[in-house]
Amino acid sequence: MKEFKQNKKDLDKELERFMAILDELLPRYSQLLEKKSISPTELTELGDLEYYLIEVNAKITAIKNMLEQDLFGYSLDTFYKLKNKANSGDLLSKRKVENLRENFEKLLKDGILFNMN
Repeated sequence: MKEFKQNKKDLDKELERFMAILDELLPRYSQLLEKKSISPTELTELGDLEYYLIEVNAKITAIKNMLEQDLFGYSLDTFYKLKNKANSGDLLSKRKVENLRENFEKLLKDGILFNMN
């Protein structure tokens, strides 16, 4: 638990730092886009900023996908392992399966997950 708290603290700090840097870059990008007359130096800066922001967006998307897939995949793996134990008669596993079912149902109702069937 101690390691989790430190990881959480470190990640929160890095995310705040990331947002602060974006808060510096995005206004400059918008400012350059809105300029009617742009110098060659500013045009180069605009191109560099745009290219970099596209890269950042791709990295954010990759992180988001990884989190969603890992979290959902782990949950399903846990569910099916517990379901097998529950089918074998393990009462604790039966309770956990019911709890997971209720959580999945809530996620479906809330629109966080969707059923592709």
